[in-house]
Amino acid sequence: MQFEEEIDDWDFQREMMVDTQLISRGIKDVPTLRAMGTVPRHCFVPSDLRKHSYQDAPLPIGDGQTISQPYIVALMTEAAQVKTEDRVLDIGTGSGYAAAIFSRIVDHVYTIERIAALTKKAKGCYTELGYDNIECKVGDGSLGWSGKAPFDAIVVTAGAPVVPESLVEQLSDGGRLIIPVGDAFGQRLLRLTKEASGEVRTETLEYVRFVPLIGAEGWHSS
Repeated sequence: MQFEEEIDDWDFQREMMVDTQLISRGIKDVPTLRAMGTVPRHCFVPSDLRKHSYQDAPLPIGDGQTISQPYIVALMTEAAQVKTEDRVLDIGTGSGYAAAIFSRIVDHVYTIERIAALTKKAKGCYTELGYDNIECKVGDGSLGWSGKAPFDAIVVTAGAPVVPESLVEQLSDGGRLIIPVGDAFGQRLLRLTKEASGEVRTETLEYVRFVPLIGAEGWHSS
């Protein structure tokens, strides 16, 4: 397999990542921890940076994008509160890692990315790993994926200036939207829950810094 490397202790590194970066910082959701301990993060990292795959830091993946640090991926996954039968939309495929994590928890994941080259790489990783329950699309993530809505959880891995209305509309009753909102200097990571009445409840989970969400309901590209 393409991902066989000279480093033969990936499993140990992944176990240490879960213990020291996730459990020790308060991540408790068992399916999230199991997925983080199963998915080979190094498969989604550029080859020249692969030795850093399990460090507590984001890493560049090309095209001005990054793979988020493991703790943030786990935090957002746990916050989405997904169950096996839930429909999940991952916005900002990037390396493909976050969607891969969700794919080990739920039956089917949809993921959208504006940069075609990143989508191609992510799909290659999914094929290599045999992850066949992830559906990819190249497009404007700020508009969601209306043809596949409604979603029980939508997770956005890029910072938006405001919460896109299209994403709220595509939530099911009780659906959760996890999204960073702010400016280029930092964002609040929010969880919005859409009640059956249509009311939306908002919570602040963490302060974070993501690359910008580019699109019609995000930031304009320069």
